[in-house]
This record gives sequence, C-alpha cells and structure tokens, in this order.
Amino acid sequence: MDAQDMSLNSPHFLGKLLQKVDTETDIWWSVARFLRYHPINEFEPFFESLGLKPSEYTPLLPRDLMFLNDDDLLLENYHVLCNYGIPRNKMGRIYKEATQVFRYDYGVLGSKLQAYEQLGLSQSFIGKVVACSPYLLIGDVNIDFIKVFEILRKGGIELDWIEDQLLENRYNWSQMLSLLNLFSKTGYSKEQLGGMIRQHPGILFEGSGCKTLSLIGFLFKFGSSMNQICSMFLHFSHLQIGKFVLNLRQCFLFLIEIEMDMSEIGKIVRSHPLLLGSCTLKKTNTLLGTLNVGKKRLCKIIQDDPREMTKWVMGSRIERLPNSGEELKSRMQKIKFLLDMGLVENTDKMENALKVFRGRGTELQERFDCIVKAGLESKDVCEMIRLSPQILNQTKEVIEKKIDFLVNDLGYPISCLVNFPAYLSYTRQRVEIRVAMYNWLKEQGTVDSLLALSTIVCKHGKLFC
Repeated sequence: MDAQDMSLNSPHFLGKLLQKVDTETDIWWSVARFLRYHPINEFEPFFESLGLKPSEYTPLLPRDLMFLNDDDLLLENYHVLCNYGIPRNKMGRIYKEATQVFRYDYGVLGSKLQAYEQLGLSQSFIGKVVACSPYLLIGDVNIDFIKVFEILRKGGIELDWIEDQLLENRYNWSQMLSLLNLFSKTGYSKEQLGGMIRQHPGILFEGSGCKTLSLIGFLFKFGSSMNQICSMFLHFSHLQIGKFVLNLRQCFLFLIEIEMDMSEIGKIVRSHPLLLGSCTLKKTNTLLGTLNVGKKRLCKIIQDDPREMTKWVMGSRIERLPNSGEELKSRMQKIKFLLDMGLVENTDKMENALKVFRGRGTELQERFDCIVKAGLESKDVCEMIRLSPQILNQTKEVIEKKIDFLVNDLGYPISCLVNFPAYLSYTRQRVEIRVAMYNWLKEQGTVDSLLALSTIVCKHGKLFC
C-alpha cells in the first residue's frame, strides 16, 4: 500500500524519472533497466506523497540514507498516523513543522494521541486537529488547546460542531484562548459566549481570532468600551469577520478622504460599528461625482444620519442630490468676487472662471486678501489671477507659507510674483531644489547669472544638465 500510494501521489518525481528513460520502447523494461544502475532516493517520492513540494522536501532529505526501510522510526510513526486516520497528503506538514514526531520511539506517538482521547476527544476530531496544528503532538498535552475545548463545551457547543468549523490549514490555540478569556472577563456568561460563537463561528475560527482581536483594537482606538464591543458582537451580521473588518476600515478611509473631522469620525465609529462593517462603499471620487456634492456637504449628510451610507454601497443605484441653499449662496459669492475683479456677468469668461475656482466665495476673497497683505497692489493681484487663476485653489495658509519661503528663505522681492504668479502653483520642494541647483551652477560659471525665477522654476530639466 505504501508503494502504491507513493506512486500515485508523487507526479513530479515520476515525471523526472520518465524524462531519463526511453519511453519509445517497452517503458516498464526501460524503467527497470534504469533503476538497476541508478537507484533512487526513496525519500523523494515518499515526501512528495505526503503533500510536500520538491522545494520543501529537498532540505529535509537525510544525507546518509536512500531507502525508507533503513529508517525504522520514520515508517513506524508514519504508520501510526495512517492507522489513526490522518490523510497521507496532510502528513507532510506535520513532518515539516514537527519533525520530531517522526523520530519518536515505538509507542510514544500512540500514547500522545491516546492522551487526547482520554480527555473525551474523538479519534476523527484529534486527527483533524493534529493535521491543522502539528505542534500539539510535541511535549505534553497542549493546555491552551484543552482550555479552548473546555470553554466551548461548557458553553453548550458539541464536539462534532467544533470539528465542522476546522476549515483552515492552521490554528493558533493560544490566541484563540486569549480571545475567549477576553470575552469572559468582560462579563460574557458561558452560555452567552457559546451562543455567540455558535451563531458566528468566524469570530473565533477565522484566522484563529486574529481578525476579531484586530477589530476590537480598532474600536478601542476610537474610544469604544468593551461593553459596547461585546454588545456589537451579540448583534453581529452574518458577514465573515474578515469582510466586516475590511468594510469598517474602508468606511474609515472614506471619511478621512472627505475630510471629516477626526472627532466626528470617532462618534460615528462608536455609535454605528455594525452599519460601517456591513457597507461595501463605492470609491470616494465616484460618490462625490455621482452625488454631485462637495466634501463638506457630504460630511454634514453623514453626521446628520450615518444610515445614508447604506445607499452608497457597491451595486446600488445612486441618485444625484438636489442643490442645497449653501451651494447657491457659494455660487453667488464667487460671482461677486469675480465681478469685483472686473469680469462681466453671464459671459463665457465668467462661466469658465466659476469652473476653475474651487472653494466658497468667502474663501476666494480670503486668499486674494492674503496676497494683497503680503505687499502687492489689488490691481496687480487681479492681473496675477487672470494669468494664473489656479493659485486661488490653495488654502490661505498654503499661500502664506509659499510667499514667506519666497521672500525670507530665497530672498526674492514680493514684486516678482506680479510677472510670475505661477510660482504659487509649484511645490516648495520643486522650487527649493531648482534654486539650489541654479545657485550651485552659477558658482561653477556654467549658467547665466541673471536668469529670472520663472526660468529657473519652469524650464525643462535640461537647463541643469
């Protein structure tokens, strides 16, 4: 049976062997003749039949042995696991993660398996658990594993039900015990804990509770109490815990992207965690465009009623929001600002300018005023904005910092902005690097010492080559 199983479950080894023989003639005779002069390392097909890839078993091959019969303990413990019902293709992982199991003396491995049986566990259950957690066979009976089992059993959960939940490749029983203890310390009764796990097994079994602990930590950061978190789990949705955590984080990032105040985000996370975890929202830019709404208005809509977010999930049809009074007021403020600059109402230039400028009319006026206060005439600033209207799409603070850097760090007069208003559109990093490079080249005598700031900042990089 061992030889048959190895031959059926070692395709890579057999494929490599067949490449070395003549398959045009009698293949069996060719293989027999080849093996007569080229004995194989029997451990290679053996390890492959246990479910290991060549890259995994190559480092595990014994250096001084070629035939399986020469390793009595390996075969003895292999047969113990086979007879116990553990699938052969699962044993490779046991060998890889707990090699010492296959080095146990006669009778040792069987006694370890029996020790778990004596605690009331069935043979099929132990076999499935051992395949997922090979380390359970190292040392004495694993206390963390037994405690997890006892807590679940006291919560009214049957052994067969637990066995049905073991769907993943590995489990961290110590981490699972920590999660169960955390719930117990916060007031969950054994019956409540058992009921919650039975209703939502992913809380414990998905990622060995890692995703649940991650969720708890996330909610803690926003000020949720453990009582609030426990209450949430009692009303948990039927989503997988991993998907719930992903939705919650994406909703959080969405609120960040629409520039909601962090304290307001905290309020929503604390009061509506189940809602946020159940919503798979569309992309932020898609929502802003489809709803025809600005970030500030969207923040207010969500703050007034977070349940509005359920209308913006993937697969839903989103209806455009009606214009608000604030939008009309802002448009009128923009028009007044542009009229003061000399534009004529109801013209193409006016409409184009309304599309270019972002922000409320009062914000545009504040940005305009801060440039004037820096030491320029209003008429000059108006001309600057006609040449480079995008400079007013920055906050007042950003404009002030760029002017301060120009005058106090670079030493240029404020008047140079009149001829080069686009300076305010460039990042400080670009300007700083360009000016530093220009000054160095000027010291080397390789560039004109009278270049204008606009040439230094705007020209193609070949100027510095």
